[in-house]
Amino acid sequence: MKIQLIRNATLVLQYAGRKFLIDPFLAEKGSIPPFPNTPNQDQSNPLVSLPSSIEEIIDVDAVIVTHLHPDHFDEVAKEVLPKDIKIFAQNEHDVEAIKKDGFYNAESLHPAAYMGEIRLTRTNGQHGIGEITKFTGEVSGVVFHHPDEQTLYVAGDTVWCGDVEEAIHTHHPDVIIVNGGAAQFLEGGPIIMTKEDIYKTHQAAPQATMIVCHMEALNHCLLTREELNRFIDENGISNHIFVPSDGETYTL
Repeated sequence: MKIQLIRNATLVLQYAGRKFLIDPFLAEKGSIPPFPNTPNQDQSNPLVSLPSSIEEIIDVDAVIVTHLHPDHFDEVAKEVLPKDIKIFAQNEHDVEAIKKDGFYNAESLHPAAYMGEIRLTRTNGQHGIGEITKFTGEVSGVVFHHPDEQTLYVAGDTVWCGDVEEAIHTHHPDVIIVNGGAAQFLEGGPIIMTKEDIYKTHQAAPQATMIVCHMEALNHCLLTREELNRFIDENGISNHIFVPSDGETYTL
């Protein structure tokens, strides 16, 4: 497989001969106001530009939308993606919303879906802890299975929780992609993984290769690559956890 981080949680994945675009967030740098009730209100989103052209990014076989927050499926993506492209979404509710945007080839991942011999299995997550989840809503991850590939678990927008632990124990992934960045509002705590959450995920799957994305692209993401890399080095796990720059590709 080849995994390219585009920006934020946007990934281009080549897996078992198919090419997937995950969580397309394609807006121009600085074109969106900062999220309300968050730190760094002087910073407009996204904080950085795309590392390659939109035309290159959307040249894929299918799109996976883990949930409908605008930093995972934005207005630019809705404008530029072909209306006939295959889109997988977390549930029928999101499928119907995507179809209302004109994408008629949308399908639910619940509980699983197929693209050729690739099995896509939906996983649960928690977009924060406690009351904040009433605001952040339902989210998901997805596990990619194919007999000729390593098993890949894309955790999505979640903190470390029982859902992540269950997904690891059920699917035994060889590769795990998590959303770091420790994004948060002014109240309610982090809504995606902190460095401590990332470490707990590694402990649950110590042999897996982990890739951390969703960093340094939004005004409310507070964990930097530099801080996370320092933490990884201090804990002696730099051989297992990688923190790509925007545009960087891993072949696994």
